[in-house]
Amino acid sequence: MTPLISPVPVPGIVVGLAAIALAALILPFTVRKIEENLEPFFLVMGVLAVTISGLWHGRLILEALRAPVMIGRLPVGLFQVVLVVGLVVHYYNVAFTRVVLKAAHRLGGFWFVFLLIVFMGLLSSVISVILTACLLAEIVSSLPASKEHKVQLIVIACFGAGLGACLTPLGEPLSTILVAKLAGPPYFAGFFFPLKHFGWYLIPGVVAFALLGAFWVGRHMALRTEGHVHEYKETLVSVVLRAAKVYVFVAALVLLGEGFRPLIAWYIVKIPSPLLYWFNSISAVLDNATLTAMEVGPAMSLPQIVGIVMGLSVAGGMLIPGNIPNIVAACRLRINMKQWARVGVPLGLLVMAAYFVVLYVF
Repeated sequence: MTPLISPVPVPGIVVGLAAIALAALILPFTVRKIEENLEPFFLVMGVLAVTISGLWHGRLILEALRAPVMIGRLPVGLFQVVLVVGLVVHYYNVAFTRVVLKAAHRLGGFWFVFLLIVFMGLLSSVISVILTACLLAEIVSSLPASKEHKVQLIVIACFGAGLGACLTPLGEPLSTILVAKLAGPPYFAGFFFPLKHFGWYLIPGVVAFALLGAFWVGRHMALRTEGHVHEYKETLVSVVLRAAKVYVFVAALVLLGEGFRPLIAWYIVKIPSPLLYWFNSISAVLDNATLTAMEVGPAMSLPQIVGIVMGLSVAGGMLIPGNIPNIVAACRLRINMKQWARVGVPLGLLVMAAYFVVLYVF
């Protein structure tokens, strides 16, 4: 039986969860051991959050165990996709790299980056953001570019994939939950509901990120593809270990999302829409699917729903725990929280400000 949340705030729980939130935001940037071991750290934070909230139950444990290996009822999850794609690239890395380098050489840095972000961003709504993230990480990893350019490129590309994945329920759990919660009156949401109502904001956003990536990174990337030999450093053990790390990270996010449900129910869902848009920047460290499930309902107006979805979609790209593509890319390219945040936080805040003007000012 699922434990009930108290209808009124409990001071001890509020203080405890606030402390966990601060720890999750600060410690990965200040403690080197935590920075190098994000997965177990966030798992511990998730366990503490659920314990403080008093929300442990059998179904939660099962959900945390199955979420990394299942999408809905399908026995295919992030763990299997990361593992399979990693193994394919491991055994066929020479051919894979040759195709990537050939495309980069023919298109040039600007157009290669632009088309990569647009194509992968939109493709994520069809083949799911999970597979898209794996492909993105492997493509960027094989490019003959500096670590700085790779970090910049993958962060921007993950922002684009995060937006594109929201276009259909196939893309990511946020859209799946959104459609499920609005399936009845007055919206009667179906498969194309996200595309119809959010496409006006999401698709231009994907294109904008592609242009940003092309101008900011693509023009300056030294894609010396001729004669380049990609040094593939992954071993079979590291491929399996990366999939295991992703499994732990996803399980940790499930626990964090459940543990923070009291704070969401007591405070966040009662915030006016314009402020809620900015408060949803917490999806940089919390599962945006959980926030969607708690915040969205059929009693809301369409503008309110659009604001919630856009805030969650953009904010999820700011830090590694915020979205599935970030987790996969960071594990594959060995990007730490500081490196990701240097690009993701200012970019995410800038894009959130731009969408805020579009949604609430004009």
